[in-house]
Amino acid sequence: MRKLLFALLCCLPLLAYGGEAKDIADDPVMEKRMMTLAEKVRCLVCQSESVAGSHSDWSEDVRKIMREKMKAGATDQQIMDMLVERFGKSVLFDPPVDKETAPLWAAPFVLLALGGAVMLYQLRRRKTEVPDTKLSAEEAKRADDLLDKS
Repeated sequence: MRKLLFALLCCLPLLAYGGEAKDIADDPVMEKRMMTLAEKVRCLVCQSESVAGSHSDWSEDVRKIMREKMKAGATDQQIMDMLVERFGKSVLFDPPVDKETAPLWAAPFVLLALGGAVMLYQLRRRKTEVPDTKLSAEEAKRADDLLDKS
């Protein structure tokens, strides 16, 4: 009895991904197409991973939806349009430049220009704040002596 229970427990991980593995074996060409398309889609749970590389439940569901749409005859563009319609443009790793995403594309350049302007302002302000002081003859001699020692 223990051996049977142990054998069933050892087989449990094989059953966990049984549905997805069956789909892969059905059509390797479609699976390659789906994985290529899934590389362009961001996992909304993981944020920094693609749907193709993520193991989250959300990514598995999206891959399943992609397979179903491909079996139904949808093109890659139709599938991407459906995902954008359902989840928004943030689901794409490379969102298009349009009036909605223009601020996101422009933000790095605006921040760089703003940082440069602040730096120039600070440098000019520091130049006027530090007074030029003239050394007396005794202070100049002492500075020369200290510089000569080193």
